[in-house]
Amino acid sequence: MSTLNYKHLHYFWVVAQEGSITRAAERLDVAVQTISGQLSLLERQLGKALFNSQGRGLVLSEAGRTALGYADQIFQLGDALVDAIENSDGETTLRLRAGISDGIPKLLAYRLLSSVTSMPTDVRLICDEGEFETLLADLALHRLDVVLTDRAAPVGGNLKLFSTRLGDFANGLFGTTALVERYREDFPASLNGAPLLLPTRHNALRGRIDRWLESTGIRPKIVGEFEDSALLTTFGRGGLGLFPAPLALAEQVAAQLDAQPLGPLEGVSEQIYAISNERRIRHPAIEVLCAASSQTTDAPGV
Repeated sequence: MSTLNYKHLHYFWVVAQEGSITRAAERLDVAVQTISGQLSLLERQLGKALFNSQGRGLVLSEAGRTALGYADQIFQLGDALVDAIENSDGETTLRLRAGISDGIPKLLAYRLLSSVTSMPTDVRLICDEGEFETLLADLALHRLDVVLTDRAAPVGGNLKLFSTRLGDFANGLFGTTALVERYREDFPASLNGAPLLLPTRHNALRGRIDRWLESTGIRPKIVGEFEDSALLTTFGRGGLGLFPAPLALAEQVAAQLDAQPLGPLEGVSEQIYAISNERRIRHPAIEVLCAASSQTTDAPGV
């Protein structure tokens, strides 16, 4: 096979990001015909179609998804090269691209990632938030270095991932001062009929809370269910209902959400995992992030 033309690869990379040759042409300020011709040359060289038509746009083929994973790494290395040269007379900046599952409390994500920002090396955090499956797909394509989530990587498939449990964080119920004063006496029996805000059933914490409610026989009034933890706590701050949060973050919850702890959810904890690709050389910032826990499992990924 002849040497890969990186200009052709760059055109492919931009089209994959934009989902359209027309939008890619606008971004690169070149003619549509130029990009179309370069893509054809790249596909001819690789011997596989990289895109399939879908409506008015394009979607990656299986070969295209593989090529995009390598293209991401190539051009990210190019960015790293530029950074390294620009900072060759001083300290370099280490980048960590972290995906944060939307069900994880943002205050908890901050607490975990603060260990990275305190590294002796300058670190630039690039954070993205999304659903578990979407973040794992981005991790597989090397768009992310690590994913923080409430569950380990699923078993099955060809991609091998490392799932490191960062810790178990005991949960309690929090609420506005008015709600806490109203339901403090005779807690937790006082929760019968109390307004409660919970994560949706996609969140691992929800299952633990449901089991706790069942074991205690308590029947609260569930007034809201939320996929996004930030939205849940926003409604909690507004006084719509009591909501779960890690007890270790009580001071931060009080300062940022103006909410007070009502009481513990006995036996209910939030398990947080860091998921990363298996690599011969691990990202130094991920090593720092995972250093707090020695309990590491490797599981075949998605």
